[in-house]
Amino acid sequence: MNRNTSFRSWLSIVSMISVLLTGCVKDLVRDDVTSAKTGTHCSGSEGIDDSSIAVLPVPIVAFFVPHFDLHEIKADQYLRRCGDSTTLINRRVTVNRIGCMPAGLTRIVTLGIWQWCPATVSWEADVKTS
Repeated sequence: MNRNTSFRSWLSIVSMISVLLTGCVKDLVRDDVTSAKTGTHCSGSEGIDDSSIAVLPVPIVAFFVPHFDLHEIKADQYLRRCGDSTTLINRRVTVNRIGCMPAGLTRIVTLGIWQWCPATVSWEADVKTS
């Protein structure tokens, strides 16, 4: 095998993986505010179920119809753990769905009707001092 061909094949594999993984992390809230009076920093993460089901749950047909989420992920319910929303600055809530890619097999097994998606929600915020 030619060295140039080997390099191209590795480059194409790395490019393909990076393109696939870029859409897996989504910011729900991100605001950067500069303030001199920040008290404490609050952060955390939690594993959640971000599964979806087909709008028309008919086997095989379900591959081609839209899916809706079974559990709605709201940034407020995670930021509430840091305190009152009026005292929070530099808030950031992200959902990481990289685990959904290997779990996509559940969509094939259920003939497109349901997809299990183990995701991770991460949140962080600074709490203002009065």
